[in-house]
Amino acid sequence: MSGPDGIVRIFDTTMRDGEQASRINLNTGEKIQIARQLERLGVDIIEAGFPAASPGDYDAVLNVAREVETPVVAGLARTREHDITVAGDALKGAAHPRIHVFIATSPIHMEYKLKLTPAEVLREVERGVSLAKGIVDDVEFSAEDASRSDIDFLTEVFTCAIDRGATTLNIPDTVGYAMPAEFEEFCRTIINRVGRDGVVWSVHCHNDLGLGVANSLAAVRGGARQVECTINGLGERAGNASMEEIVMSLRTRADHFGADTRIDTTKFYGTSKLVSLLTGVSVQPNKAIVGINAFSHEAGIHQHGMLCNKATYEIMTPESVGAPGTDLHLGKHSGRHAFNERVEKLGYQLTDEQSRAAFELFKDLCDKKKDVSDGDIEALLMDRVVQVTPERRYELKDYTVTVGSGGKPTASITLSHGGAETTEASVGNGPVDAAYKAILKILGFSPELAEFRIRATSELADALGEARVILRYKDIKAQGRGASTDIIEATISAYVEAVNRLYSFAAAKEVVI
Repeated sequence: MSGPDGIVRIFDTTMRDGEQASRINLNTGEKIQIARQLERLGVDIIEAGFPAASPGDYDAVLNVAREVETPVVAGLARTREHDITVAGDALKGAAHPRIHVFIATSPIHMEYKLKLTPAEVLREVERGVSLAKGIVDDVEFSAEDASRSDIDFLTEVFTCAIDRGATTLNIPDTVGYAMPAEFEEFCRTIINRVGRDGVVWSVHCHNDLGLGVANSLAAVRGGARQVECTINGLGERAGNASMEEIVMSLRTRADHFGADTRIDTTKFYGTSKLVSLLTGVSVQPNKAIVGINAFSHEAGIHQHGMLCNKATYEIMTPESVGAPGTDLHLGKHSGRHAFNERVEKLGYQLTDEQSRAAFELFKDLCDKKKDVSDGDIEALLMDRVVQVTPERRYELKDYTVTVGSGGKPTASITLSHGGAETTEASVGNGPVDAAYKAILKILGFSPELAEFRIRATSELADALGEARVILRYKDIKAQGRGASTDIIEATISAYVEAVNRLYSFAAAKEVVI
């Protein structure tokens, strides 16, 4: 096992496996923002995507690889030559590139999905790992659905992967089937059978039975020294093992595990909020470590205990994970330094140009409302600074909405496109419905409104309204966000942004709109 025995490497797959969760679609600019924060967090490996899966994934891996300096950047690939070649090409700008090769090894996957015999799977492993090793030095091999695989065959597969140059071997519990005690012994047995110095053993656990974190920690006890996980536990189906829960368990119970990570845990809260906003997936209030109730105490007995000694009911402090403590009020008299510090605390890494633009927008907002909350700042950053659409075909120029008790809501919308402005009007069941119908008249095609959400950015009466829209056209889905003190403007902006991204995604997939 290479490296200090007590150090567990954190392999983040938020942008690859996490993005596979239903209704999540991150663009390159959003992935770069997450990657910057993961680097600040101290993540060892960032899996930026599956380059061969789509042009968007390829572009994201290519740009993330160029953006970060310290972490290893990994690209996922099947054992196919095309996948591995494309992954290598996407990673060519990385300071520390890794190709992550995988193939399924369980009987059910080999028979029904791959339609390959065990001998054929072994040949695929030999060929795929060899090809990847010819492109980069750092090759990871994963045996998909390992926890339901025959342990003798798995030993053969991992031995073959090592012989062909893999230096990290991953034992996934792909469908969340394992139980902690058996998974610990399963991992220990494989590691002891295969042996070999200089190899890092990894695990990748899903949460179908709610045991993703428990199984990951059990694997550490069994000898694993890399854990693959995601921020907020995002991922397909019930999600992946949650990074913040794994790291804080190792740190809080060092007496039990005898292992730790290089993670700066004070960045967890901001990172969690950033990922939640970018993906549109809310963090449940009682989520361990980063939920808003994680450090809340309402019961009288609990409150009394906390007043006497915080350790009575808190096994870690809010400060240790970056959860809010004291509140520094930001307003029209706040300076750039205080603003930038708050932005960083919220988990955003802005360029100098973005920082200047954000501060000017913040000052404009201060003129419109007295109290500016963290939620307002985040909405402003998401709507006007961070969210990047490569080509903005349409810009909202003007809108008028009329609502009254005596008639139907009416909306007039003006959009600019290619230097020309077009205005259309429509009536609807409400002001938002009327506005969206007017926009559809301008577009000339009718994407389906798959999801619509709106929320206030704080509990204050003058909070910004933040809207989120998902549009679907054929097999393409695109997300748009908008934020404004005017809730109608926020909903219209979100729709226009989703339209722009729909065009961008369609162009990447060569779909005609």
